Amino acid sequence: MIHIRRAEDRGHVDHGWLDARHTFSFASYQDPEHTGFRDLIVINEDRVRPGTGFGTHGHQDMEILTWVLEGGLRHRDSMGSEGVIRPGEAQVMSAGKGIRHSEVNASEQESVHLLQIWILPRRLGKAPSYDSRRFDDAELRDRLCLVAGDSDKGEALPLDQDVEVRIGRLSPGTELVHELAPGRHAWLQVARGGLWLNGEELRTGDGAAVSGEDRLELRAEEAAELVLFDLR
Repeated sequence: MIHIRRAEDRGHVDHGWLDARHTFSFASYQDPEHTGFRDLIVINEDRVRPGTGFGTHGHQDMEILTWVLEGGLRHRDSMGSEGVIRPGEAQVMSAGKGIRHSEVNASEQESVHLLQIWILPRRLGKAPSYDSRRFDDAELRDRLCLVAGDSDKGEALPLDQDVEVRIGRLSPGTELVHELAPGRHAWLQVARGGLWLNGEELRTGDGAAVSGEDRLELRAEEAAELVLFDLR
């Protein structure tokens, strides 16, 4: 079964400095029919104006993944981690028992466009952690590159949950298959472009919840960038 969450049906807030689309309930946007999918509870598509951003604030017991589509996002946190993440670099912050951080646009001239993703952790109250890794285009091009997952997933960034996060940049005409193990579920988020999922057309900003299927058949008829979550 595939349930599609169309881009235009997402929550939308415009604070001037921040234009955000919420796939699931978040902050002032509350939709009891869309509160998450399995352990995935937030997919926010954010556009942050130059010289602005999220000031220092706290989180607890959440796995937070950031993927920048355009521009640069400057990260600082209470553990002393600091850096600018740009397209092709994934950032994972495990809030654990508590962490404070800020995420601001690194540019005074250009907006930053990003996806922020929250996943429920397996354990509560652990020590917080931060990591990032750059993935070059060859790793992402026309394949589903594992960028984050359970701690035993090799070079992927660690997440304290039984989940795989895969990102692909597909060229027009690319066809891929992702097998789902028995009892597994998937969420597919189209960051940009368009593709077909098991015969269903998805466009920029669309998401799809997948349950009861044993494989995902993907076909891109135009350039597309996608994030795939393989979930318990």
